[in-house]
Amino acid sequence: MEDNYDIKNLKNSKPKRINSKAKGGAFERKVAKMLNETFETKEFSRSPGSGAFATTHTLPEHMMAYGDIITPQKFKFCIECKKGYNKLGIHSLLDSNSEILDFVEQVAKDAEKAKRYPMVIYQQDRKPILAITLPGIFNIFNYIDFKNRRDYPYETYRIYKLEDLLNAPKNLWLKS
Repeated sequence: MEDNYDIKNLKNSKPKRINSKAKGGAFERKVAKMLNETFETKEFSRSPGSGAFATTHTLPEHMMAYGDIITPQKFKFCIECKKGYNKLGIHSLLDSNSEILDFVEQVAKDAEKAKRYPMVIYQQDRKPILAITLPGIFNIFNYIDFKNRRDYPYETYRIYKLEDLLNAPKNLWLKS
């Protein structure tokens, strides 16, 4: 007796497509919610157009939204959110072509326009959320410093667990 089964169509040769836009938007909402809970406010929200709004629309200066998260007026940071990029390890910081440095450069340019400090909030799948910003702002002991191999516009950055930063004194996050 011979089996008459054609199993060629059972195997899906294409990898499952990940909707990166939806994934990024969900992460931005998650970060905004975390900041709202930490600072007991409702002023943090996802930027329209996910941060590109300020560069694609002509608005008065007081209405400009830089970065991926709209923040309170006294907040010190311009925030860029990144989710995924699972192939980028810590070793990629040693490469001047690193996508992580692209994120840092992008937020540094926006932060300069917004007259704030740059911060990248970054999470790889199933890993803790990290925050990349300038050294000397937070007095937290667990961090990694790295040199920006492109030198734009700051030479050194510091990586923290976001959870540690959210537990820091709130005045470190706010302009005086």
